[in-house]
Amino acid sequence: MARRYDSRTTMFSPEGRLYQVQYAEEAINNAGSTLGVLGKDCVILAGEKKTTSKLLDQSRQWEKLFQIDDHICCAVAGITSDANILINKLRLFAQQHYYTYGEPIPLEQIVTQLADLKQGYTQWGGLRPFGVSFLFAGYDKHHKFQLYHTSPSGNFSGWKAHALGCNSNSAEQVFRQDWKEDMDLEEAKQLVAKVLTKTIDASSPDGNKLEFGIVEKGPNDTIRFRRIGGEEINKLMNDALPEEMRNI
Repeated sequence: MARRYDSRTTMFSPEGRLYQVQYAEEAINNAGSTLGVLGKDCVILAGEKKTTSKLLDQSRQWEKLFQIDDHICCAVAGITSDANILINKLRLFAQQHYYTYGEPIPLEQIVTQLADLKQGYTQWGGLRPFGVSFLFAGYDKHHKFQLYHTSPSGNFSGWKAHALGCNSNSAEQVFRQDWKEDMDLEEAKQLVAKVLTKTIDASSPDGNKLEFGIVEKGPNDTIRFRRIGGEEINKLMNDALPEEMRNI
C-alpha cells in the first residue's frame, strides 16, 4: 500500500522531501509580486496587492509592507494571516532586544530568530509550516543597508535584489540584467517600477494596486522607514511603461 508522505509535517518522502513545506512555498508562488532592491543609501520594498476594493479603508489595511522597528521593515508574500502572527513576534523580538541592551536589534539577528521559529514548525508534529516568505529591509552601523529573504523552511539569505510571488522568475531575469552597484534612490525606484510593469497582472498598474516602502537615512543621519504615496507611485509606474502605453 502506498504511503501518504504529505499527511504529516514531519514525514520525509523517499526523495528526502517535506511535502508540507513545498505546499507552503506554492502558496507564496501564487501570491502577488513582491520585490526588494538594495541601493547605495537605501533599500526599497514593493508589493502587488490582491485586495483592491474601493470600500476598504486603506489607512487601516496593509497587505504587503509592515514596519518592525524604526530601522527595519518587511514585505510579505503568501498567507497574510500567517504573516500577521509572525510580524507581532518580530516586533516583540525588536523591543526585547532594545529593552535588554539599550540599542536597536541588528537586522541579521532578528532574521535569524524568525528563521529559527519557522524551522521549528517543520520539525514538530501537530504543526504546519507558515505559508509566508519575508523580504526584510534594514540598516545597522556595521553592515549598513541590507536586504534579506526568509522561506517557510527556515532558510534565510542576503540579497542585492530579489523577487517573490507570481512571475518571480521574470523579475529575477530583469534584476540580473539591470541591477548595478551603488544605485541611488531614484535609480532603485526606477528599477523596481520597471520590474513591476513586467510581472504584475494589471494592465494599468497604479497606487491602488501597489505598495512601496523605503528604508533610508533621514535628517541628522537617523534611519527611517517611509511609504511612497499613491501619486508618486502612479508617476513611477507611468514613466516605466513603454511610451505608447503611457498616460500623457
